[in-house]
Amino acid sequence: MINLTIGEKVWQAAVYIILIVLSLLCLLPFLYVVAVSVTPESEVLRRGIVIIPESFTFAAYKEVFVSHGIGQAYKITLFRTIVGTALNVLFTIIAAYPLSKKYLPGRKPFLLFIVFTMMFSGGLIPSYLLIRSLGLLDSPWVLIIPQLISAFNLVIIKGFFEQLPAEIEESARVDGASELQSLWQIILPLSLPVLATVSLFYAVGHWNSYFDAIVYLNDSNLMPLQVVLRNILLNVATQSADSIANSGTVSKFAVQMAAVVVTTVPILIVYPFMQKHFTKGVLMGSIKG
Repeated sequence: MINLTIGEKVWQAAVYIILIVLSLLCLLPFLYVVAVSVTPESEVLRRGIVIIPESFTFAAYKEVFVSHGIGQAYKITLFRTIVGTALNVLFTIIAAYPLSKKYLPGRKPFLLFIVFTMMFSGGLIPSYLLIRSLGLLDSPWVLIIPQLISAFNLVIIKGFFEQLPAEIEESARVDGASELQSLWQIILPLSLPVLATVSLFYAVGHWNSYFDAIVYLNDSNLMPLQVVLRNILLNVATQSADSIANSGTVSKFAVQMAAVVVTTVPILIVYPFMQKHFTKGVLMGSIKG
């Protein structure tokens, strides 16, 4: 056990205190959102800032799920996140693996084209015309196919593959393994940290995305969760307190907070399980050996 001096112990305690205070400052806004979503309007008006409610009501959550189509939006968002992330990772691996081989013919021009797309794009109107010509408008696949491969994530995975010792694949070829067998049985098991990191990037991107749905979708049944949340916030904000009270619903502020909670909590639950791979995967994919 390391023996610390009094000065080092004081410094260590100060660092812990500062980190705890900063963590609480980051946590308090979310606690406030959760508390307001389950607190009666009269108590919110009386107390102002509520962190621990005196009484509870889940009427705001009932209003969100019953009246605003959150259930269907959850299905679309889960489909987009699960299927989209799986296809994203699959096609990114398929593209990154050959590009990590220096003997690939035309490797540098391909990489130049990929990096070019990170800095420049065709714009919204050409993208819309392309999507329309492909017949993807008002289709759930329009939320997945146009964003099938991220150039940034492809570069991260390619960089990770380049760090792996070439002798591993050479020994596999000597044993008669094909390129696909080497990729599936040797490379991918060694690449779990970067794959977990990239999967998190893709999943969070799908979960939070809303602009493409607004542009390419007209069917309200295909709208993802974030678009429905946006509509709830806009619709409830335009209602007066009197109209809400007369309609028999809960306060507009509680409905807004409940909508924020139901769209945020799922990704918060998933993130801690992926966090341990996050930094390791990014660093190992970016450092050149």
